[in-house]
Amino acid sequence: VQLQASGGGLVQTGASLRLSCEASGRTLGNYNMGWFRQAPGKEREFVAAVSRNGGSTYYADSVKGRFTISRDNAKNTVYLQMNSLKPEDTASYYCAGHSAAFTNATVNAGQYDYWGQGTQVTVSS
Repeated sequence: VQLQASGGGLVQTGASLRLSCEASGRTLGNYNMGWFRQAPGKEREFVAAVSRNGGSTYYADSVKGRFTISRDNAKNTVYLQMNSLKPEDTASYYCAGHSAAFTNATVNAGQYDYWGQGTQVTVSS
């Protein structure tokens, strides 16, 4: 499956953005999906994940209550709604998918088989 992330941009502190990740090649509903981010000089970190049918989610503590992951399998698209953005949210954001069971291991990047290219989010103070 090919993943195409979009929706990044430059915003001010407190603003909102919605990232999208569109899949092609295979049915998105076959995969659990996640968002990761990587800031310059830092390791890639987990942000959020959603199960195949959208019924279960995981969030990093740093984004809980501000970010919401969702999916529309009919549109083959996963979303990350980001509210109350902070400068520390600045990073390249990557979507990824895996077909393993949806457990707490889904927070690990190594669980994922497919990755999209990053979309840059920059939050100015």
